[in-house]
Amino acid sequence: MKAMIIKEIGSTDVFQLAEKAKPVAKAGHMVVAVKATSVNPLDTMLRSIELPWSVNLPEVLHGDVAGVVAEVGTNVTDFNVGDEVYGMAGGVNGVDGALAEFMLVDARLMAQKPKTLTMKQAAALPLVAITSYEALVEKMNVKAGDNVLIHGATGGVGHIAVQLAKALGANVTSTYSPTNETLAKTVGADNLVDYTTELVVDYVTKYTGGVGFDKVFDTVAGDNIQKSFEAAKFNGQVATILPIADPLQIALKSLSFHSILMLIPLCYGINHESHGRILTEIAELVDAGKITPIIDDSDYSIWEVAKAHDLLSSGKAIGKITLKI
Repeated sequence: MKAMIIKEIGSTDVFQLAEKAKPVAKAGHMVVAVKATSVNPLDTMLRSIELPWSVNLPEVLHGDVAGVVAEVGTNVTDFNVGDEVYGMAGGVNGVDGALAEFMLVDARLMAQKPKTLTMKQAAALPLVAITSYEALVEKMNVKAGDNVLIHGATGGVGHIAVQLAKALGANVTSTYSPTNETLAKTVGADNLVDYTTELVVDYVTKYTGGVGFDKVFDTVAGDNIQKSFEAAKFNGQVATILPIADPLQIALKSLSFHSILMLIPLCYGINHESHGRILTEIAELVDAGKITPIIDDSDYSIWEVAKAHDLLSSGKAIGKITLKI
């Protein structure tokens, strides 16, 4: 089969087209004919810088995949040849990813593709949807009536998180950049905050009566995490997808803090079933019209992955960048 591989960490020039042996199904696994994948910041980082898993970097990157089951191994009972599936199942920790014609996947990490989405749309969802679900459902237990703040209304994780929080019945406020105002208005937040002009104290007063938000999901992190701590109510909850430098406000406000790393099943071999379960629930919400991924207008094949990585790094993409075969 054809694949885009890397032999070393570096710029997008490290991608090269190669011939690799087509994978063969083994116990608990399936071979998926890749139809689409998407670019996540994780993919560009794995390609370009040393990360904890870089020592086991696979030749084939990209974890998000949508495709058709081509072969089923023993002990796989929930899928059949011909099923349309999606998942985040490789591209890290020595497991080859989706930049190839075929991908060997652990069946427990996969789910039936949402029926109402194209392959490209489905491929945009797994990493960001699992991350959002882990933060909002499994860590913070967002429920009807909760006052929730989500930073980054138009980001890859943020735009899914807003829609998921609304599906859970929460009252959602979300920050956005004025350059993406039109797009931000489409994701369904009850209230939008221009982070470049509005102070935390002002929108906390306006939307929570000065009490603070019950739950805050920070998909931006960095310096922004201090705004999240400031916006949360006393004894509230904050979740983020990136490390933090100063945890003092967690203690001073008696916050419950959650760090979200959806890679744990792939990197440490535990809880694989959670990914398949979450993606099955996400597919149901998608097909019910409650979650829709935002897709960038670019039209790349996986053989043009270098261009796709460059576009993501440019900051000019609007929505998830997807690649197809």
